[in-house]
Amino acid sequence: MPVLCFGTGTFGGGNEFFKAWGSTDVAEATRLVDICLEAGVNLFDTADVYSQGLSEEILGQAIAGRRDKVLISTKATFPMGDGPNDLGSSRQHLVHACEASLKRLATDYIDIYHLHGFDALTPVEETLDTLNTLLHSGKVRYIACSNFSGWHLMKSLAVADRYGWARYVAHQVYYSVIGRDYEQELMPLGIDQGVGAIIWSPLGWGRLTGKIRRGHPLPAGSRLHKTAANGPQVEDEYLYKVVDALDEVAKETGKPVPQVALNWLLQRPTVSTVIIGARDESQLRQNLAAADWNLTPGQVAQLDAASKTSAPYPYWHQRQFVALNPPVIPG
Repeated sequence: MPVLCFGTGTFGGGNEFFKAWGSTDVAEATRLVDICLEAGVNLFDTADVYSQGLSEEILGQAIAGRRDKVLISTKATFPMGDGPNDLGSSRQHLVHACEASLKRLATDYIDIYHLHGFDALTPVEETLDTLNTLLHSGKVRYIACSNFSGWHLMKSLAVADRYGWARYVAHQVYYSVIGRDYEQELMPLGIDQGVGAIIWSPLGWGRLTGKIRRGHPLPAGSRLHKTAANGPQVEDEYLYKVVDALDEVAKETGKPVPQVALNWLLQRPTVSTVIIGARDESQLRQNLAAADWNLTPGQVAQLDAASKTSAPYPYWHQRQFVALNPPVIPG
């Protein structure tokens, strides 16, 4: 798996929410795929709900004739219609959703098939049995999950082990230098169970582009104007404190703020790949360059300190007994 993955949420712009991300058409998408492959990035992430299938359709056209050169990650579970069976992780919905994604992507198999979220109304056994069947049918190569709680993931792994079914090999999660909740429960679980992290929104939902500064209004072109309420919430003062530290490190390294934020993630435990997005070629090339160098241990420590937050219970209690619960990340 490449250390960077290209996210195609910007493909299509099928509604107002996704238009705020981008409205990449087939021609531009094909060019972005070309650039990724030239840089050695061959994993492309999408989902059925991204512009209600339009992202999958455009990605399918952009990789036409070179399916054997790419890896495709897509997802199901979230609503694709108004009917009672148009959402969730039931057998009926997952089988239908997988077939629909295969058709839109113009392929006969999906490399990594994710549950986009946990379905608490469907038995875990039914969900995993269905995914295991899709895998053994050849329509899916590997299964993964996204946005699970620790107990969601651990219960799923235990059930898979009990019946000898396929396990989740990866967990697609939100993680950034301004969003470190993943470290509390899910990172230690990933280490213990061998589940790699695929990181979404590594730039903090568009806050770490280098354009947001203390005392300045939100840039007119920021997607936060339309999407802030739908993403991770960040206190202004905390954000500015971390951005100040990113600015200092950016000056030391001579690298742009987004590259610094991405490089910080690439050095974290369990992180298998980081999903980068781009509205255009220049933005993509800048993000791709984040994998070409490394922050020093001192610079990593500086960003760790600036972004540190108080731990919720029971983690603050466990940290008082490090001999029993050694921290995954020192400090």
